[in-house]
Amino acid sequence: MKKVLILLSFVLLQDAAIAQKKLTPTTSFTISGNVKTEATITLNALDTFKQVNIGDVSIKNHLGESKYTHEKLKGVLLKDVLKQVVYTSESPKVLSEFYFTCVATDGYKVVFSWNELYNNPLGDHVYVITEENGKKANAVDDRIAIISTTDVNTGRRYVKCLSKIIVNRIP
Repeated sequence: MKKVLILLSFVLLQDAAIAQKKLTPTTSFTISGNVKTEATITLNALDTFKQVNIGDVSIKNHLGESKYTHEKLKGVLLKDVLKQVVYTSESPKVLSEFYFTCVATDGYKVVFSWNELYNNPLGDHVYVITEENGKKANAVDDRIAIISTTDVNTGRRYVKCLSKIIVNRIP
């Protein structure tokens, strides 16, 4: 019994260590997967997109508790950034089977469906953050970040230190 408790403690400590991976800020991210040509999007490239004043966004955890507020955010729509790639689909009908996995440098992942971004008002509220409180993204520790401002619990799909977006299709 004692050995089982020691083993269980080791496993739990290992899981806690994995959950505490350090985020490494990024200056670019890739878009890959079911696309004709992989694309790399840099902070400089994001400056060429239409900038939107997002305003202040409270980051809430899964319980709906406000953890902190990002002030004076600016960003570009994720769906505008995704226009840089062409999806590998045999017809527009199958795009409803596509989804996007946004991955942070620590392995944290969130998912958006093609229909959420392109066929739903939510798509007009999912941003790649380019500025916070007057500071450009390259001066912010969480760069590059994605946020869905209309989510009830905004922290669930808030991706800091974005490293890649993988375009997938449901099998």
